[in-house]
Amino acid sequence: MYQIGDVLISDEVLTERFICDLQDCMGACCIEGDAGAPVDLDEVMQLEEVLPEIWDDLSIPARKVINKQGVVYADPEGQLVTSIVNGKDCVFTCYDEKGCCCCAVEKAFREGKTQFYKPISCHLYPIRIKKLGDLEALNYHRWDVCKAAVLLGQKEDVRVYEFLKAPLIRKFGEAWYKELEDAVAELKRRNYIR
Repeated sequence: MYQIGDVLISDEVLTERFICDLQDCMGACCIEGDAGAPVDLDEVMQLEEVLPEIWDDLSIPARKVINKQGVVYADPEGQLVTSIVNGKDCVFTCYDEKGCCCCAVEKAFREGKTQFYKPISCHLYPIRIKKLGDLEALNYHRWDVCKAAVLLGQKEDVRVYEFLKAPLIRKFGEAWYKELEDAVAELKRRNYIR
């Protein structure tokens, strides 16, 4: 475990290789699992604000869930997570012309319809953040649906933190990310990581 400011970083974030391979997985992380994506209160408000822009991209079952319970619910641990359809699909999923699952919120952002990209927990995946008192811990989450991403990351020799540079900067800032890069360079120099 390494620490940059108030953030603890697991070894695997610095050493494991990963690049999302949507051509292989077709966006399975948005439609598999047993809970929605973790969100904070500010993100709940942002999701509610973008709803009119993305409504037509959502499935009819997703609209029914949102009308009934809203954009989020509390999971068994009390964490707010995006609402899901049929116990697994995020309500914000939509599909492109190739049948690949994508995020309707991100699609609206890319089309210039909204300023909100998507929840940071989605943007940071496969990193998961856990609060530990005043600290936040970044952990690498392994999931079978991401096997192709691991293989592509190994092939291209891209580490998790490198693949997630943009969302890490979004969450913690450019100065923090530069400090992380400097720390990794020093760890490599000392042969602590390869």
